Amino acid sequence: MIIGTTKELKNHEYRVGLTPDNVSAFVAKGHTVLVETKAGEGAGFMDDEYQKAGAKIMNTAAEVFAKAEMIVKVKEPEQVEYPYLRKNQILFTYLHLAPNPELAQALIKSGCKAVAFETIRDAQGNLPCLRPMSQIAGRLSIQQGAKYVEKSYGGRGILLGGVPGVEKGRILILGGGIAGTYAAKAAIGIGAQVTLLDVNLNRLTYLDDVFGNSVETLYSTEENIRKALSTADLVIGTVLIPGGRTPKLVRREHLPLMKKGSVIVDVAIDQGGCCESSHVTTHDNPVFVEQGVVHYCVGNMPGAVPYTSTVALANATFKYALMMAENGLEKAVEMDPNFAMGVNIYKGLCTNANVSTALGLEYVPVLEAINR
Repeated sequence: MIIGTTKELKNHEYRVGLTPDNVSAFVAKGHTVLVETKAGEGAGFMDDEYQKAGAKIMNTAAEVFAKAEMIVKVKEPEQVEYPYLRKNQILFTYLHLAPNPELAQALIKSGCKAVAFETIRDAQGNLPCLRPMSQIAGRLSIQQGAKYVEKSYGGRGILLGGVPGVEKGRILILGGGIAGTYAAKAAIGIGAQVTLLDVNLNRLTYLDDVFGNSVETLYSTEENIRKALSTADLVIGTVLIPGGRTPKLVRREHLPLMKKGSVIVDVAIDQGGCCESSHVTTHDNPVFVEQGVVHYCVGNMPGAVPYTSTVALANATFKYALMMAENGLEKAVEMDPNFAMGVNIYKGLCTNANVSTALGLEYVPVLEAINR
């Protein structure tokens, strides 16, 4: 198979879909790899490294898309890339289609086979290709939140870890999944007071066993959310419905309950955000203030640490890319039903139930779509 990767176009997105090690592994199996020039430079991977690994360096993204049978990216295609997509081409990347109907329609129109990192499952029901970025985003959320709660950035002027004789800052984490767990680890590490809300009692029990008295775990109800928001200096939103639109746990009516200068970091913004007042921001202009509350809603947080993110992501996604390269998408779906859940759009049909619900599209199971 001819596999290609291109330079990411999203604001301050320095990650890349394939590392030189990935290229070596593909080439060793007899595949051809095309890499757009300087695609990996932001993550620390130079063109000569890709060439030594066996890749062919191409001058433009258009050339890569035109020749590659499978495109491996990191983020969803931007509008200028929509015309590059073609019938029967495999697109393997993060898609986050629920809040992006325009992209969904472009994928449908193209006739491509779009596989989303974020909806692939493993045998245990986990999200293996989302996990590494959730880990990174969870840790980064505390790092960024600690910065923006400083007065010079519009925050309250709180040192979250406190000092002797002064109350520690309070961090509220909404969601106890991977991102929420790693946010809690980072929050404990800086010495803050941490409260975590979730609706899964089994998960709360697990987190209570792991963190002990370092984290207060609460069942997520409207009353508990309101109480916790009123005392929080930093709120981390990590709620996730794989492939679906994130529920709005923090509504505009809640903002007056919060302290002036408190901060919301909406990690869930890729799927629409868990705060009603959230909208996507960029690394260039990461925050805005509404009703006295600072909102940080950068849609590609892990792009700020591209080397770590690229290698971690490649570790998780490469085996699926290789499986498709060796067997084709259709055979890969038959081989691994959990991988099949990653197929969001197949040759003009929506094949993910949560995406179809979020966008009002007809849902066609992927095996049925393949056999049509």
